Amino acid sequence: MKGSENGFKETELGPLPEDWKVVKLGEVCEVIMGQSPPGKTYNTEGNGMPFLQGKAEFGNIYPTHIKYTTQPLKIAPPNTVLISVRAPVGDVNLADIAYCIGRGLASLSMRNGNNTYLFYCLEYLKPLLEKQGTGSTFMAINKSKLEKFPIPLPPLSEQERIAGVLSAIQGVIEKTERVIRANRELKRSLMKHLFTYGPVPVNNVDSVKLKDTEIGKIPEHWNVVKLGEVCDVKSGGTPSKKKREYWENGNIPWIRSEKCQDCFIDKVSDFITESGLENSSAKIFGSGTVLVAMVGATLGKTGYLKIPASTNQNIAGLFPTVNNLIGLFLFYCMQSRYKFFSKEGGYKIANLSFIKSFPIPLPPLSEQGRIAEVLSAVDEKIQAEERKKRALEGLFKSMLHHLMTGKIRVKDLNIEV
Repeated sequence: MKGSENGFKETELGPLPEDWKVVKLGEVCEVIMGQSPPGKTYNTEGNGMPFLQGKAEFGNIYPTHIKYTTQPLKIAPPNTVLISVRAPVGDVNLADIAYCIGRGLASLSMRNGNNTYLFYCLEYLKPLLEKQGTGSTFMAINKSKLEKFPIPLPPLSEQERIAGVLSAIQGVIEKTERVIRANRELKRSLMKHLFTYGPVPVNNVDSVKLKDTEIGKIPEHWNVVKLGEVCDVKSGGTPSKKKREYWENGNIPWIRSEKCQDCFIDKVSDFITESGLENSSAKIFGSGTVLVAMVGATLGKTGYLKIPASTNQNIAGLFPTVNNLIGLFLFYCMQSRYKFFSKEGGYKIANLSFIKSFPIPLPPLSEQGRIAEVLSAVDEKIQAEERKKRALEGLFKSMLHHLMTGKIRVKDLNIEV
């Protein structure tokens, strides 16, 4: 180690505060390598001890077990760090209870330190841990290498406060995720109600007369129409990637089908030029166009353009051509029909003929407006929470780096943890 400068010293992990140490995991931790029990002892009925085979059962912080074993061989005690040691190397979780661990995992427990600090420390050092893996078929790390892996070690009181700060941020992220999940579930419930009974209170559904149609039960006064009867339906195109002049310095937004995630689209990452637009089947769809993916994993998923944009050939653009169809209602209507879209399509790629013949319900304009208003309010809440989550994740990443390198000292933070 080199001499100190401004309270820092050079180490194999880079500059660290003078009062921190660099230690090997084996010097400060008990390391237990996993061992898989006999397969005949596995069960999913809750008999025996919860069993974790590898990283597949990991969550953000804590694992979720599916299997149990009646013959545990290696046990990770509660509150220890679980680390993936093969296929892949380096992912970590905390053991919320005692687990039997298979050969894909190891358990780490600090002898005189804070295990939550160790969890976040190893999360920060994951890129270095991954490099320790070896193997031709899949990467793995053995006990010897794991025990020799270096980590920064602040005084215990600072470990505890670092863990507290990061846990507090992580806790807010998890709370935000729960709010997002709850609102998505609310949206699903509302869509089922609104596209079956219309915009009526739940306690009034018995007063709504329903009729059987090709798309299921809908209010008696609603109609069923084909998309091609009420919309201009067109697909986009992709300018040749071999022509640099079609892409370089482009200013026309261009959207891939994977962008369709039942969301509003107001920004894109790809652009084409006027020349690219003119020399391909790409076309500009106006703001308010409903996009529907026609291929792959996003087949049937939608997007609602908040900006004029072009798309690739795997997207159909739907723009109402009649006065009695609201674009925003159509956006939510297509989401409500998603499972029927994929079921009726029966293939991984749809085409314009299928889209044009696709049936949708058509309520009176006033009801369309109320349905769109209710669902867009929920979407706005979801989007606000997603923005909050992204900001918190950025804060967590920044704090993880600065706290693990001592660039921010918890003693300088005026917060309670």
